[in-house]
Amino acid sequence: MSICIMGGASLSEESIAFVKNRFAEYYNTKAISLPDRFGRREFAFLLFNAKGMYRHLAFEKRTHFAQFVKEKEPAHIYYSSAYYQHPDAPTMHEKTWMGAELIFDLDSDHLPGAERMSYEESLRQVKKEFAKLVNDFLLHDFGFDEKYVDLYFSGGRGYHCHVTDPKVLQLDSNERREIVDYITGRDLKDSLIFHQQATGRKNYGRQTYASGTTLKMPTPDEPGWRGRISRGIIEIVNEIKNSDNPVERLQSYGVKKAEAERLLQDLSEERVQRIKEGKLDQSRAIRKFFLNNALRKTAVSMSAGETDEPVTCDIKRLIRLPGSLHGKTGFQVAKIPLDNLAAFDPLNDAVVCSDKPVSVDMSKPAEITIKNETFSLKPGGEEVPTYLAVFLIGRKMANIM
Repeated sequence: MSICIMGGASLSEESIAFVKNRFAEYYNTKAISLPDRFGRREFAFLLFNAKGMYRHLAFEKRTHFAQFVKEKEPAHIYYSSAYYQHPDAPTMHEKTWMGAELIFDLDSDHLPGAERMSYEESLRQVKKEFAKLVNDFLLHDFGFDEKYVDLYFSGGRGYHCHVTDPKVLQLDSNERREIVDYITGRDLKDSLIFHQQATGRKNYGRQTYASGTTLKMPTPDEPGWRGRISRGIIEIVNEIKNSDNPVERLQSYGVKKAEAERLLQDLSEERVQRIKEGKLDQSRAIRKFFLNNALRKTAVSMSAGETDEPVTCDIKRLIRLPGSLHGKTGFQVAKIPLDNLAAFDPLNDAVVCSDKPVSVDMSKPAEITIKNETFSLKPGGEEVPTYLAVFLIGRKMANIM
């Protein structure tokens, strides 16, 4: 059985104290790097075994921040993506907004079918979407300089991207929403991607008319959404034709079995070749399938197929502080070099607690691979490394013994 993202155990005071002590050890030995212009940022904290967020705080010196963290030993640390004249003011109006980074927060909870995925599988899938966001859209289509694009593992279920280009700092919520709409392909019209092309001409008197038309696809190397949709259609065709079970493959796109079988009958070798040549004059079922799914495949997949708008469009957003620990996993909010995204493994690279053995009382069975070791755990007493104990307690799947 794979580990569940949500747990249901009631945590003991001893368990909470155990995790809090591990966090204290980390913050007493690890110097957390603060973001640029940190004196203009609002900071916020969630404490262990306490209700509500401790926020509207600002720090003039790095030493003041470090001392606060050592004293409070927080479960979660956040800071504002925005800069303020008065970041410690008690109301947002009094803070006086000066600008904000462009933030993208991709969470595995937003993936289609996330509820059926193990924790490990959800992290693999959301990283694929994150790579698409960064490489295909932010670096390629928008052309942001790599020095302004910072990547992080959230410490929990996803990834964050901070765009710090001075050109985006003054964008308002509506302008940021336009960026979101482009990345998700919202309201992308077929007529902007495909065009009707005459296949023959007939003469009627002095007039010449088209005798037939075909729906012409863009070439795969065209920029922006036109080439992206074309590449997506060709990729889907190849996936289906090369699959050992094409009906099952079509069903993975949400096509019912009977419709999948009809679709395959229509998808002859001749029609496949015509699609690869850029001609989509296919049966109505084929045309509908490819137009819909190429968009879904090439857009960034988030909640209901859309980006997490409250994050990206929010010009006063609080985001997890890089280098801090996530209170529900014990994992680090880890910075990822752009050229290392493909190789980054959060269940290895973001694990910072020790491997000292600890006894825990499991409330349910679980299986997880972490630090390149697979653990198959049963209800009752188990001995696990400290980093896994912190994770299990944070997910309310175990208590310390």
